[in-house]
Amino acid sequence: MSTDFTEITANYTGAFDGSLPFGKRPALIVIDMVEAYLQPSSPLYAGIEAAVDSAARLAAAARAAGVPVIFTNVEYQPGGADGGVFFRKVPALKVFEQGSPLGAFPAVLSPEPGDLVITKRYASAFFATHLAATLTSMGVDTLMITGVSTSGCVRATALDACQNGFLPFVVRDACGDRHPGPHEANLFDLQAKYAEVISEQVAVSHLQALQAD
Repeated sequence: MSTDFTEITANYTGAFDGSLPFGKRPALIVIDMVEAYLQPSSPLYAGIEAAVDSAARLAAAARAAGVPVIFTNVEYQPGGADGGVFFRKVPALKVFEQGSPLGAFPAVLSPEPGDLVITKRYASAFFATHLAATLTSMGVDTLMITGVSTSGCVRATALDACQNGFLPFVVRDACGDRHPGPHEANLFDLQAKYAEVISEQVAVSHLQALQAD
């Protein structure tokens, strides 16, 4: 991406310099990485194959460390009556009506026995779901966030994690968007205000340290 964030960084310096510590009990969430974003014939195709591969490696590392792995998907009744304004605003969400093959998880990154699957209808994985209650019941204090799209559901989930008292760690390599501009801009803003943005390498190191313990 050609955008130079030097001027923006200078503008933010002094106001948004905080950082969050990594917690004691993380969970990994994989947001909406389904065929709708991977099939070129889909209106939501985003070319996020590299991010999917990164998320798959993180899921394997999390399972090895005994860290909960949570997948989200999106599903609507035919016609989208349960999708409200969001469904009306984004016509491409029709690909998530019940029975659509585009709502399926790809073979390379699918839930395994012991993983959790949460079905959502809006951007945030927290909104109108049991995610917060489930994380609390498991004693989770940190949410490692991967998925699609960075500017949409990833951002909304990271913001709600912060607002619900969970430490949000967004893994940049394992997130994707249909254009690098929104992807980079939202990662920058998340790091500044609501979350920690880390690399896959850093995330795996955290998970391996937990496994070693």
